[in-house]
Amino acid sequence: MSATRADPAESMMLTVFLRHDQSQNLEQLQSRLDDAGWWQHFPPAGCEVVSWVVAMGVGQIVTLRLPAALLAAVNVELERRAWGVFHTDFYPTYDFVPVRERLARESGERRSA
Repeated sequence: MSATRADPAESMMLTVFLRHDQSQNLEQLQSRLDDAGWWQHFPPAGCEVVSWVVAMGVGQIVTLRLPAALLAAVNVELERRAWGVFHTDFYPTYDFVPVRERLARESGERRSA
């Protein structure tokens, strides 16, 4: 994990759904993650964790900010370390908060005009 924030103009965001393999219990999953070095190697260096949450009944949802050049490295680490524990889905994402704030402001201006 990078301690410095990536330049938004030079980076992308990626949301990864790590869906639990429900054929295994928690102890089995943790053992496989430990054996794979998951906690030591994911995400790869140069990636910033924007959020990492658990969605009960689904699994973990991780949003990373990374230079686009590291996309393949993220994929390889997931293949090496997460397969067999998680089923993975990937979604390019972006921060909608500033857009929402602008749209709300513009809507208010239109309504008051």
